[in-house]
Amino acid sequence: MAMQLKTSMKLSQQLRMTPQLQQAIKLLQLSRLELETAVRKELDENPVLEEIQETVEDDDGAKKATVEETNAAQGEVEAGAADPRQQEEFEWESYIESTTKPLQAPSGGGNEEIMNYENVITATQTLHEYLMWQLQLGGFSEEEENLLSVLISYVDDEGYIKVPLEQIAQDEKVDAKELEEMLPFVHEFDPPGVGARDLKECLLIQAKHLEEDTHDIIMLINNHLKDLEKKNYSAIAKAMNVSVEDVVEMTKIIYSMEPKPGRAYMPQDTQFVTPDVYVYKVGEEYVVSLNEDGLPRLRISNLYKNILKGDKASTEKTQEYIQEKLRSAVWLIKSIHQRQRTIYKVTESIVKHQRDFFEKGPAFIKPMILRDIANDIGMHESTVSRVTTNKFVHTPRGIFELKYFFNSGISTTDGDSLASESVKLKIKNLVSKEDPRNPLSDQSIVEMLKEDGIQIARRTVAKYRDMLKILPSSKRKKMF
Repeated sequence: MAMQLKTSMKLSQQLRMTPQLQQAIKLLQLSRLELETAVRKELDENPVLEEIQETVEDDDGAKKATVEETNAAQGEVEAGAADPRQQEEFEWESYIESTTKPLQAPSGGGNEEIMNYENVITATQTLHEYLMWQLQLGGFSEEEENLLSVLISYVDDEGYIKVPLEQIAQDEKVDAKELEEMLPFVHEFDPPGVGARDLKECLLIQAKHLEEDTHDIIMLINNHLKDLEKKNYSAIAKAMNVSVEDVVEMTKIIYSMEPKPGRAYMPQDTQFVTPDVYVYKVGEEYVVSLNEDGLPRLRISNLYKNILKGDKASTEKTQEYIQEKLRSAVWLIKSIHQRQRTIYKVTESIVKHQRDFFEKGPAFIKPMILRDIANDIGMHESTVSRVTTNKFVHTPRGIFELKYFFNSGISTTDGDSLASESVKLKIKNLVSKEDPRNPLSDQSIVEMLKEDGIQIARRTVAKYRDMLKILPSSKRKKMF
């Protein structure tokens, strides 16, 4: 069978994302900190862009940079792409001059500077540094110090050595038997329990530091840790041939031990959240306001503006380079405006749909999905999803991620639906009011919610309980 080569023409439509569209989508899903970092990077790489350094407050006569002006600027760039010197009528001053005033610091202290204690940097000692300091005071030989420093380097933030000693010996080119012999010295270091390889060993190390008779406590830890986890005190008492009261006294001692010896040395830095948008109540209405504070205000450099206006000393290659950077600057400015406008529209729609939440609190949040907001503002669900990711809103009820307002609905007996967040709040309240000696099981919570008209499955209650970080009833039970 002979093979033949043929040529044919085919007309088809394809969807291709331009680099400008990719940039707009990327900026849309960035968090506030990531956006600021991206803009700073573009300022460093694009000489056409420069940041407006404010020295005085903006007045009412400041020019506004509208979306229409930005589109007009883009049109001018595209029209003059063939001849960059045809830029005489380009409206440079209208490029980007926001009239948004930065948030003012609260007055009342005159001209005196108020100390910001959040900016005071303090050096805290890490667990590794504390262990190495104890090592230097131990009077060990040089070879012992080397082995102990190897073991200390594998102690994690919780105070455990979770890497097997054989693996450590292989990686560090030392003898595993020597590491095994030096490990008890690490167990003598403070805090008690450091250097343990599992929870049982951690509790045993701490038990040895007790000043009283620990024979029964050690036996309990060695043989009945599973029953202790389930708080099955009667089974422990029967197996150890002691009274339940004695078991309770021993468990009190064990519960006072620290399961994570390195907890006290973990970093306690507070992660602050800067809201992207504010919601204020003015009279009977809620007003949405974008947070522009901290975002660089951009404009085109006058130097490159003059070059494009007809500097004859510049070469054609220079003109092309500036023209390319100018397009990038235009799209960056337009994308930032689009991002801010979309956040505003989405937040405004959320406020409209979740008015009961703002009026009465989290218990009255309504079921809402991305499609509800997308249909309201005329955008695609994927756009709403991107714009609500890692974005935070400051409300009279607190600071929330925009994703918080989207949740599924749980059916009620009257045919209505209740938001899953409201159900979680109800479960949390029920557990907080339970009897510690007889905690509520998941089935009991199902029946109590059913009395309130909420139809929910037991596995759903278990899922919500896990999301709220609430232990099962068997582990919440307290005998003392």
